[in-house]
Amino acid sequence: MTSIVTGLVLAAVAAGVGAWLGRRAAWQRGRLLSAAIEQITAAIARAGETERAEIRLAAEVTAREEARGEAAPLEAELAARRIELASRGAALAGRASEQRELAVQADEAAARIAAAKARLAALESETQAASRQSLEAVRATRAALEQAARQSAQEVLSALREAEVEEARVTSVRNARTVSESTVETATRRAKRIMGIAVGRFYGHYLTERLHAVLPLPPGAAGAAITGRDDANLRAIEEIAHVTLALNEQRDAIRLEGLDGVGREVARRVLARLQRQPALAAEPARVAQAGREVAAALERELDDLGKRAFDMLQIPRAHGEIVRLVGRLNYRTSYTQNQWKHAVEAAYLCGMMADELGLDEKTARRAALMHDIGKALTHELDGSHAVIGADVARRLGEAEVVANAIGAHHTDEPFNSPYAYLVAGADAMSGGRPGARRQTDESYLMRVEDLERITRGFPGVAEAFAVQGGREVRVYVEQDRVDDLGAVNLSNEIAGKISREMRFPGQIRVTVIRELRAVEVAS
Repeated sequence: MTSIVTGLVLAAVAAGVGAWLGRRAAWQRGRLLSAAIEQITAAIARAGETERAEIRLAAEVTAREEARGEAAPLEAELAARRIELASRGAALAGRASEQRELAVQADEAAARIAAAKARLAALESETQAASRQSLEAVRATRAALEQAARQSAQEVLSALREAEVEEARVTSVRNARTVSESTVETATRRAKRIMGIAVGRFYGHYLTERLHAVLPLPPGAAGAAITGRDDANLRAIEEIAHVTLALNEQRDAIRLEGLDGVGREVARRVLARLQRQPALAAEPARVAQAGREVAAALERELDDLGKRAFDMLQIPRAHGEIVRLVGRLNYRTSYTQNQWKHAVEAAYLCGMMADELGLDEKTARRAALMHDIGKALTHELDGSHAVIGADVARRLGEAEVVANAIGAHHTDEPFNSPYAYLVAGADAMSGGRPGARRQTDESYLMRVEDLERITRGFPGVAEAFAVQGGREVRVYVEQDRVDDLGAVNLSNEIAGKISREMRFPGQIRVTVIRELRAVEVAS
């Protein structure tokens, strides 16, 4: 075992020594090779340096030759540039001289400006001092004036301003009233002239009338025979006439109740016929037959009355239904004025006013004749008679100017033509003329009371009185609450409210009175 280990160690030592000897031999060979390479490298470097020197020399020679070829034009251009620079230098020198002169002038101007500013500052200082002195003088003067007047300047200015404003308001109101009154006066004067001419040309005196509402019966058996057993004859007449016949408690009179004037006329004629021919009252059937005969005869009379109206006015006849409605107006009254006669009278007046204005007289007459045809239907239809009449006229083919005049104569429609205004005027003239209509004392007193009540309801009104039969209201105002301008506005407001809340024929004048009463007692 030991021998084996020893053998292994010796083998290892021998191997290491062999390896070291091999490396040393290799190192010796490498050293010799490196020395040879260094020598070769040095020779190559020396040869390259020599070649580089030769190439540099050749390049320098070539560059010098090329430079000499290119230098000539460059030197010529450089000479020209030098000449140009020389000229520009001279010009620059001249400008520098001018700038120096301008700088001197600017310094002189700055000096003058500084002196002017100094003088201006002095003047401003003097001005401010003078302004302060002036303000102090004004304050002193104002204080002296306020002390003397015992009133501040602000109060004086306010009073002057208010006085100027009030004067301007009064002047404007006066001018407006002058223009308005001048225009209204001219128009009113012309309108009155035309209306006066129409009234003067027309002659027609119609007594007021009332349709009979109560008919007396013959006393005793004759009256009982007319009414029939259990009032059967009266029921038969009611069925034909479409009105109510009522006996009073004494059974000696019959009251006709109903809004249809034609129906009341039928009943009246049948009752009168029964009194003349007592045999007809024996049977209700014969009474009914008599009623139908009377109604048919009356219908023919209504047609004749309508045609007569159109013929009297010399205008073309309208639709047959309109002609009959015009005839029915003969049994319709308004404040005891017969409406057929009223329509004819209004048509004449309207035509004459249209003639004075250069309008078509026949169109005016036609519109005025038909303006109240709605009153013949008010017992059947609800609404304003003007609107009802206008609807009927349009439905039956009348011209729009005529239909509008019918509908607008009580302001239910806007006035779209001069004929509408003429119809409204003619209607008022015919209904408002003395003796045309009868008014009860109660309605007159009620209108006067309403007029005064409406007027007294405005602020600043001290008292109001209706005068001239309700055609004018005089209003006394408190002068410290209502000024001149307020009086004008108040009259307009009162007139507008009266127009809106009251119904009245013609016009009502509103007079506002403002007065200053100065009272002193001597002792």
